[in-house]
Amino acid sequence: MQEFERKRLLERIEREGATIGADIPEEIEIQGEEVALQEFVFEIRRRETVPAGERERVERAKRNLRRERLQRKQRIEDGDISYEEGTELANAIVGIDRALEALGQLGPVDVEREAQAKEAADRKRWMDFLRKALGQEEETTGQSRSSRGMGR
Repeated sequence: MQEFERKRLLERIEREGATIGADIPEEIEIQGEEVALQEFVFEIRRRETVPAGERERVERAKRNLRRERLQRKQRIEDGDISYEEGTELANAIVGIDRALEALGQLGPVDVEREAQAKEAADRKRWMDFLRKALGQEEETTGQSRSSRGMGR
C-alpha cells in the first residue's frame, strides 16, 4: 500500500460522521472469536433498560470492540498490507464505531426520531460544507451583522 493510501484510510476512520450510513457488521471476529455483532447490538437496543447483569456484558463487549478497533487501526498504520486489506480493515473499523455508538446510547429506541435526527445532522453538515466550499461563510456572517445594524 502506498503511503498516501494509508493516510487516506486513516483519515477516513477518524473523520467525524464516518459512521453515518454505515452498517453494523452482521458478524465480526474479535479476539479470534466470531461474534454476531449486529444481532447483539439490536438485542440490547430493543430493551427499555439494560438489567444489571446484562450491563456488565455490554461493557465487556464495548471494551473488546475498542481493543479490536485499535488493533485494526494499528495494522493499517504499521502493517505491510495491501490497499484492499487496508480498505477491509477501515470498513470493519467504521462498522465497529457504529456498533459502539449504538451501544453507547442505551435507552429507549425511537427509530423514527433517530432517523430524523440523523437526517437533520446530515443536512446541516452538507450545508456547512457547501457554504465553506462556495466561500459564503464570511458573506453570510457579514450580511447578518449588517442587517442587525439596520434595524437599530
